Amino acid sequence: MSEQDRLHAEKMAKIKAARDRMMATKTIEKGLLIVHTGTGKGKSTAAFGMVMRAIGHGMKVAIIQFVKGKWDTGERVVLEAFPDLVTIHAHGEGFSWESQDRQRDMAAAAAAWNSAKAAIADPDVRMVVLDELNIVLRNDHLPLDEVVAVLSNRPADTHVIVTGRNAKPELVEAADLVTDMTLVKHPFRAGVKAQAGIEF
Repeated sequence: MSEQDRLHAEKMAKIKAARDRMMATKTIEKGLLIVHTGTGKGKSTAAFGMVMRAIGHGMKVAIIQFVKGKWDTGERVVLEAFPDLVTIHAHGEGFSWESQDRQRDMAAAAAAWNSAKAAIADPDVRMVVLDELNIVLRNDHLPLDEVVAVLSNRPADTHVIVTGRNAKPELVEAADLVTDMTLVKHPFRAGVKAQAGIEF
């Protein structure tokens, strides 16, 4: 063994020992409240990645879409192949600038929230994705205090993932894991439209 290889092995052994000590202190297992927010692309995409992991472990998942309606998306096609594990509730009517009807948007948000509460309370469901809930909360279409209370008092082993820009500070405070996705560059700004396999 060369001197460089020996020094590398010693360094890695020290790092492993430190990691092992740190990992020994991580003993809690619980359902997490996860928030994906920020101006960057990938908030819902990351949530669907977690859905794939949950399916791989045989966990039941409920997806409630607050903005996206019954759009023809790649993830819907894939997830509908797992009807015993995944349910998708698409209550969205599109973005508010498309409907231009506040009362209709609020009714759609209320219907989605009722589906969300039922899914969170279902003891068989281990993961609930509340896709674009942050947009609904930003527009004050649901009572923030009620939403935070329900999410904070979810069953102990239920994971809830909330997506959308502009997460409310109260939701961020209640969450266990928050990721703020930052926009660095996006093809939309260069005139490229949303594309199958990338945006939907």
